[in-house]
Amino acid sequence: MNPFRYERASDVASACASAARPAAKFIAGGTNLVDLMKLQIEAPAQLVDITRLPLDRIEETADGGLRIGALVSNSAAAADMRVRRRYPLLAQAILAGASTQLRNKATTGGNMLQRTRCPYFYDTTKPCNKRVPGSGCAALEGFNRMNAVLGVSDNCIAAHPSDMAVAMTALDAVVETIAPNGSTRAIPIDELYRPPGDTPHIETVLEPGELIGSVLLPPPPAGRQIYRKVRDRASFAFALVSVAAILDLDGGRVRAARITFGGLSYEPWQPARRSMPPAPPHSKTRAATATTISRSRLPAARCAPR
Repeated sequence: MNPFRYERASDVASACASAARPAAKFIAGGTNLVDLMKLQIEAPAQLVDITRLPLDRIEETADGGLRIGALVSNSAAAADMRVRRRYPLLAQAILAGASTQLRNKATTGGNMLQRTRCPYFYDTTKPCNKRVPGSGCAALEGFNRMNAVLGVSDNCIAAHPSDMAVAMTALDAVVETIAPNGSTRAIPIDELYRPPGDTPHIETVLEPGELIGSVLLPPPPAGRQIYRKVRDRASFAFALVSVAAILDLDGGRVRAARITFGGLSYEPWQPARRSMPPAPPHSKTRAATATTISRSRLPAARCAPR
């Protein structure tokens, strides 16, 4: 085990100040970070425990949305009746991930910041630019069936693993943060993740010591919400591909649709959203929708998954 310092934060300001130090990390549920430390993939010099901060509530907003604290557990979010009734897509996505025990510990903020499950990231005998910048990407010519095919680079083809983030993206969530200097930001979730480019080890736009305080959900969109996930096992498995869909019907005709995919890219991938003239949901409509999706924000695939 690598030695590290442990600090239990008493307030947000001190937590951010401590986590801004070199090689410091926030820790809450620890369901991802602790595993990475055991495998010597992460070796923080200091852990800042934020579990006692007042960030564990789900609150109504004045416009009819919800603010979900960063420390709300996945289980609590999925079980909340306001989430289940108004954002069933989010509850379905949460319950599609991990196991009951992990969902009881995992937090909202941590879920969105979890790291890839690319096997080469976890194998310290193989090169990985996320783990050791500049070492190479073994997945490019290796077993890459679970890796990304959209928005990737020659330096990294790792996919983002979160189910929750896919649903949050479909729902236009906004990530609210606090910086060490006390300033705050409201970051649309589709601007949170950085493309791999030449620096795949830098995964988000968050600055050192910047803490996710909550996630803001706008009022629920019109239409039916659903989350579907294709995986190798019925539970406790990451997505080969997942989809969060919101379909607004007008008298049996499709008026608007939102579709967000998981398992395909470094972030939840959302085609350009389009309204459409009302049309019946038959095979021609589905084919036209698929064509629209394939032509919008669709970069070329780096490699064919094996």
